[in-house]
This record gives sequence, structure tokens and C-alpha cells, in this order.
Amino acid sequence: MKRILITGAGGSAAFNFIDSLRIAPEDFYIVGVDTKPYHLELSPVDRRYVVPRCSDPSYILTLNKIIQKESIDFVHAQPDTEVMVISQNRHKIKAKTFLPEHQVLETFANKMKCNEVWKKNNVQVPEAYYITSEKDLETNMQKLLINHEKIWLRAVRGAGSKASLPVKTIAQAKSWINYWQEMKDLTWNDFMISEFLPGKEFAFQSIWENGKLVTSQARERVEYIFGHLTPSGQTSSPSIAKTVHRKDVNDMATKAIKSVDPNATGVFCADMKENVEGKVCLTEVNAGRFFTTSNFFAHADSNMPYYLLRMAYGEKLPKLPQYNAVPEDYWWVRMIDMGYKLVKNNGWTSKRI
Repeated sequence: MKRILITGAGGSAAFNFIDSLRIAPEDFYIVGVDTKPYHLELSPVDRRYVVPRCSDPSYILTLNKIIQKESIDFVHAQPDTEVMVISQNRHKIKAKTFLPEHQVLETFANKMKCNEVWKKNNVQVPEAYYITSEKDLETNMQKLLINHEKIWLRAVRGAGSKASLPVKTIAQAKSWINYWQEMKDLTWNDFMISEFLPGKEFAFQSIWENGKLVTSQARERVEYIFGHLTPSGQTSSPSIAKTVHRKDVNDMATKAIKSVDPNATGVFCADMKENVEGKVCLTEVNAGRFFTTSNFFAHADSNMPYYLLRMAYGEKLPKLPQYNAVPEDYWWVRMIDMGYKLVKNNGWTSKRI
């Protein structure tokens, strides 16, 4: 039996990764670790441990103690911060990992840097500018406001639409940045601005090995968990999503990933959104960890977390479609305290009167 350690196991993304493994056709011994004991209690793992934050010098040492104690074969990290620390110290981890090269992770973590790389490689991206000062903000917002009614302001790094806000005026942008500077210790250098993309949003989940796409599936994010309560209107974690088969989405995500990492290995998840003209624009790629809803496709018979583990162990996979691994119009409905449900082919049980 494979023995797996999952970091961030008290979070939703790790919970869904574990859920995917629990429905796989083989059993796993799973150890979950997190920095606090509370939500770890909800994790469907075999053994739980509280560990220091990954910024703590003792983090890697603590992981290795658990790896040794539990005879762990493989380590998978879900939180971005832990992905980066484990990647940087992969030579010290006393178990397998299956991650892209560290420099690749560093590049993908910087959304502004990726925007520039993709633009050079003819990948459609939103017009965007890196902010280093108040003057930068004023100059570049004036440029954007010539052709765009609304501007998207966000942190260069971070998940979950961190520090993001649609703004219409320079004053609004300054106030938002000032808030994050004073309350969250961010600086001018932590922000970027871009044209606001008002159209449909897509998420492309994929696994790769040595530059070859193994399998993938795209979905449209239809509604967000508590999106109506956030200033930006979204949280990046959908309450409702559906599978889509769109060549433009598949091709763009593939080109974006390969332009940064021609030898891509591991999991790569791309975000895209339509501009005012309905053209898809690439906004970011998260590498080394899955989207929060990785179990959506797993319950629809494309279990990418399970495939990733088999790849990490050097096992041969069955023949898989590179694209459109799940039929179109499969819906994934989820809500806090209500669980989740896969609805196939618009097979809703409710009726209108």
C-alpha cells in the first residue's frame, strides 16, 4: 500500500485531493499535516499531525520526522507557500515528490512576469502593468482608462484572488493599495493592474510528464462561493462549475504552459477569462498543486490526483485523452455545509411551475 503525506490537509483543496484518492481503485495510507489542529479533524486521513509553518526553520525537519515515523513514500503539498518551500528543499525531503523545476514554479508564481512571457509568445493576455510606485499607478491607469471603463487591481503573487478589486478611478486604486499596505504589510511592488475582463471564466486542469500533456479538462466557473459578499465579486473557488470542450481554451492553456516550461512535469492549472470582445485571455497558471475542486473530474472518471501519484511512482497509465477527458455539460455543485454533487447532462431534479 502506498503511504502518502499531504500538507495543508485542513484545507478544502487538500480535502478534495484526498477525496479523489479515496475513490481510486486502490487503497492508500494517508497522513495529513497542517499548522493548526482544528480543521485537520475534518480531514479523511489515517493519521494527523500538527506542524510548524513552512516559514519556520524546523518545518522540513518536522516533515522528515513524520516521513520516517510513518514510512511515507510520497509527499504532496497543496498550499502555494508549502509547494514553494518543499520544492526548494526537495533534495532534503526523504520521500518522493513530483514537481516542476523550482525556477518554473518561481516564474508561474509571478503573474506579471508570466503576462510578459506570454505576450512575447503570442498568447492572448490582458493589457497589464507592474506597479512600483504611486506615479506608476497614475501613469498606467491613465493608459488603461483610455480604452477600458474598469481596471482589475490585484497582488502579483498569491491565490484566491488575493488583494483583487475592480476599480474605475485612480483614487479608488490608491485607497485599496493603501489599505493593504497599512493592514497587510504589502508594498507598491506587490501590485499589478490590467484591463478588466468581463466575460466567462475558464479553468484548465492538466497533468504533464517530460513536456508531454498526459490528460486535461477545462471547466467554466459559473458562480463563486460567497462571491456576492466580496468586493471583487469572485473568490476563484466556484460553487457552480461545468465542463466545457473549447479548442481555444485548450490550445491557449497548452501554449502558455509550454512557453514557460517546455519540459513540463507535474500538475499545471491555468485560468482564463473572456475580454469585452469575447476573446479568451490567459491570466495565470498555478503549477505544482491542484485546483481546489480536483475531485470534480475525479468523480466524473478522470482522476488526475490518482494519475499523478501513479506517475510519481513510475507506473504506466491507461491510455488517456489529452483533452476533454470528461464529457461536456457535467456540472459540479458545492456549498459550505452542504457537500457536493455531480449533475450530468443538465439532469437537474428540480422543476419549474
